[in-house]
Amino acid sequence: MELRIDRQAMVPVVQQIVDALVCTIHCNQMMPGTRLPSVRAIARINSLNEFCVVQACERLVAQGVLEPCHRAGYLVSAPASVVASDAGWIGDAEFDPCHSSCELQLGAGSLPDSWRESDDLAYAIREVSRTDMAGLFNYSSALGLPRLRQQIQKCLKPLDIHVEDSRILTTDGASQGLDLIVRTLLKPGDCVVVESPGCPVLFELLRLHGISMRQVPRTPLGPDLATLDELFAKHRPRAFFINSFHHNPTGTSLVPEVARQVLKLAREHDVLVIEDDVYADLHSSCGERLAALDENVIYVGSYSKTLSSALRVGFIVATAESIERLASVKMITSMGTSGFSESVLACLLANGAYRKLVQRQRQRLNNDRLALLQLLEDAEWEVFGKPVGGLFVWARSRMGDCAQVRAQARRCGIVLSSTTAFSSEGTVSDWQRINVACAGDPRARAFIQATTPDRPQAF
Repeated sequence: MELRIDRQAMVPVVQQIVDALVCTIHCNQMMPGTRLPSVRAIARINSLNEFCVVQACERLVAQGVLEPCHRAGYLVSAPASVVASDAGWIGDAEFDPCHSSCELQLGAGSLPDSWRESDDLAYAIREVSRTDMAGLFNYSSALGLPRLRQQIQKCLKPLDIHVEDSRILTTDGASQGLDLIVRTLLKPGDCVVVESPGCPVLFELLRLHGISMRQVPRTPLGPDLATLDELFAKHRPRAFFINSFHHNPTGTSLVPEVARQVLKLAREHDVLVIEDDVYADLHSSCGERLAALDENVIYVGSYSKTLSSALRVGFIVATAESIERLASVKMITSMGTSGFSESVLACLLANGAYRKLVQRQRQRLNNDRLALLQLLEDAEWEVFGKPVGGLFVWARSRMGDCAQVRAQARRCGIVLSSTTAFSSEGTVSDWQRINVACAGDPRARAFIQATTPDRPQAF
């Protein structure tokens, strides 16, 4: 029984063993009464301490998943799904309550729990609780916590985005930021241009507000400029939403010459550019942002992707006039943001802990990305753009039969993203968003290897 244990993760080893055992029981569909290998065997195969294995098994006994067998180890007592948490969004846009939390979501939109680091976060929470009582009980100001906006201002300077902190508005993550922009600056019936493939959450948000969408194809260098020019001229859109660096879902980044042409077209056709750069901190070099080239670009960032999905803090950079309007709507719709969350993030930015965290994340992602790209090449998958940073790789199997690929994924305990999630028009695609941080899982490797075109398949 081989378990995936990440000794670099901040998640305790015992908890990793618990999670791995639950996944093994679920994916192998072990029936009640099935005997697990002995504690000694599990420990030996996975180079673990026997005491840690016993602790993990006893936790599962307490949860009703295992039952002890006198002098004979442990038996499966109930399906592992009884301890599964609520299902999440699959591919950012497909909710299916039948999915179990112990299935590997290969196209997940954020870092897995095993990558999250709690020590610095826990320290910052204690520090804020000790020194900032107002942050525990009160709303933040309309623009957001001043010292946090000052820290964000410093973080933007290496990206050549030089703004006063009065032009920065904090939000409950990038999702609220985009929602505020759509609510405030657009109206039902307006037309906007979005990238294809693109972000499913953005598509759903625009539909919710009655906004009409037109698609521009994403290339490895950025949006297709000829199509973009045609769409701007024909439909006179109010805005263009673009992922600049480590695009969701392709992982590609905007190159400088394309960035300048995008802005040129936007100025010629009077189109508002909204730059979504939520994966900025996973970029190894600075790059050239649209907001650095034109102060009229609205720039959206977030710390939820790297620090914590639960600690919702994002921000918007815009002109002073736009910030004033956005802040007004923010106060009407949410009474402000969490002063506590903003204080915790400000602490992490000020003491340097956040900077060191993302440095570690980038290094791990770089190593895992190289391994994934080699694995995909060996399995003869087609890769879009071969990203050099960020969280995603956009690829597809050359087997040619999408149904067979998805069936094989299920056999390996993997949930793939929806085939229509990344198109605003619901177009079916056989391309898959692969989360680099999830691809090192043995189930992911087994799945990709099993889809090699000339390899016999077990369907």
